[in-house]
Amino acid sequence: MSTIINRGPAEKIRVQRLQRGLSQENMADLLGLSTTAYGDIERGKTDLTLSRLTQIATVLAISPLTLLTDEALTAQVIEVKTDELASHERETLRLMVEKQQLELDKLRLEADYWKRKYDDRIAMEVLRSMGVEQKRERIGF
Repeated sequence: MSTIINRGPAEKIRVQRLQRGLSQENMADLLGLSTTAYGDIERGKTDLTLSRLTQIATVLAISPLTLLTDEALTAQVIEVKTDELASHERETLRLMVEKQQLELDKLRLEADYWKRKYDDRIAMEVLRSMGVEQKRERIGF
């Protein structure tokens, strides 16, 4: 069990608890601790174990990392991740659009091919119905 000897998480736990409108007694009950033991955690008088930190974070519905890191640093990390994600999403969308454009071009070429085939077939039928014999070219056999 790793022990965290830092007053920072204790203060962050208190702030998070207050933001959620919970009393120390409520938190102690949710964690299965006495009110005094929980109060000692918030005052930094008790060494906080990693398992207890995780338990507290779960009760507060936050990541344990939130209680361990500086808020400004966390905000910067989130901002960078958001920018990276946005950049990644933009690139993914750009590639999807490019792929769709290529597929559309392919379908247009195929449609043109079949249109020419149809037009040639109609022209041959019209000539045949008019009695005009169309000379076929030899293909070299």
